[in-house]
Amino acid sequence: MGTANLLKLRRRLKARKPEFRRYESHKKLRLRNKGWRRPRGRHSKLRQRYGGKWSGKIPVSVGFGSPKAVRGLHPCGKEEVLVHTLKQLDEIDPDRQAVRIASSVGMKKRLAIEEKAKELGIKVLNPTQG
Repeated sequence: MGTANLLKLRRRLKARKPEFRRYESHKKLRLRNKGWRRPRGRHSKLRQRYGGKWSGKIPVSVGFGSPKAVRGLHPCGKEEVLVHTLKQLDEIDPDRQAVRIASSVGMKKRLAIEEKAKELGIKVLNPTQG
């Protein structure tokens, strides 16, 4: 399969994938936006995969991953590279990589990076608005 087909497959798989929420995260605000933690309780129904309101829930498992060839790629199919300086743009391959300008970069340097990226034909994932 080509990269484009694998990206489409990944998009379909992610649409069907459930949101894995931490067990009882609805009870504590500090746990609400945290990621999945494996239940380790001795009598945990979710760990044992049966019973009660947890019978329909599915814990994180291997089968929910995306295809290995496109894992970690941006939806456009390119690898993301974080850039802080103009010099780093010289090491970018425009066919395989796309650039994300670091948030710590100021407006003056950001505009210079965007200008040089345009000259080199490199895609900028977070261009300035306007």
